Amino acid sequence: MTEDALIAQIRARLDDVAAERLLVGVGDDAAVWQPRRNQRSVITTDALVEGVHFTRAAMTAGEVGHRALAANLSDVAAMGARPVLATVALGLPPDCEPDWVLALYDGLAALARRGRCAIAGGDITRAPVVVLALTVVGEVRASNLKRRDGARPGDVVALTGPLGASRAGLCVALERTDLADDPAGAAALTAYRTPEPRLREGRWLGASRHVRAMIDTSDGLSTDLARVCLASGVGAIIETLPVAASARAVAARVDADPERWALDGGEDFELLVAIERRAFRHLAARFAAQFGRELLAVGSITEGAGLRLANGEPIPPAGWDHLR
Repeated sequence: MTEDALIAQIRARLDDVAAERLLVGVGDDAAVWQPRRNQRSVITTDALVEGVHFTRAAMTAGEVGHRALAANLSDVAAMGARPVLATVALGLPPDCEPDWVLALYDGLAALARRGRCAIAGGDITRAPVVVLALTVVGEVRASNLKRRDGARPGDVVALTGPLGASRAGLCVALERTDLADDPAGAAALTAYRTPEPRLREGRWLGASRHVRAMIDTSDGLSTDLARVCLASGVGAIIETLPVAASARAVAARVDADPERWALDGGEDFELLVAIERRAFRHLAARFAAQFGRELLAVGSITEGAGLRLANGEPIPPAGWDHLR
């Protein structure tokens, strides 16, 4: 199949993944977007490389597409923003069949529809392995924009959900495929292959003036909380570590430490927030009423620097490092 023929089939899959303010989309030299007035643009880029971030043996094409977009949407959510458009640069090896590529776009487009994110264009090129590089643009009111550097001593550190399920799913996908039909193993695989970015939660938390800092947990709690502390010039204590039930169940079957998966595993795409202490209880009650689950308090922001457990044990940032 020629490049133009493949792009034509991709475009047919994306015709309804657009928006009124996308004036020119797939098929021209560049996209044209009409921004909203009184909004700030947030822009994020992530690259996924076969053999580093995923393997075709462990994931379907649709799951690869979903996961690639989910990583970018999670970054937008962590800024308190809503996604508006995405571009996709795709590198393909010679053994990659057109049907696989189209299935990848099916998975990507399905998540884009749910996230109301227009696919505005991109590029296709030859590469030694499958490479996906996505750029997502989001919009947010200036007053709702959240960053990493706003945490203050005394703030409550909280999460939008428990951790470790994605790391458990990776274990099932690559090492213990016999657990794939077990309920816990299946839940962990879903968390790993098709994670859901917390877009609604991010916008809701971003609208609260009591939320002082926010980041997603794509690289692991130990690494991402350390980044908040470094940016804010503070330290933190982790007092409670919420571990996903599927992670505990899978870890028990493979003799692994589920708390280590929760602390360092990453790719759960939950949001980590620093919340003004006096407002936490009220905000958590409203969060539970809005989303039907708890906003989980895990610790506190402290004076000084560094992360530690409640018993004083230091926590090194041992999550994902792209250069390690």
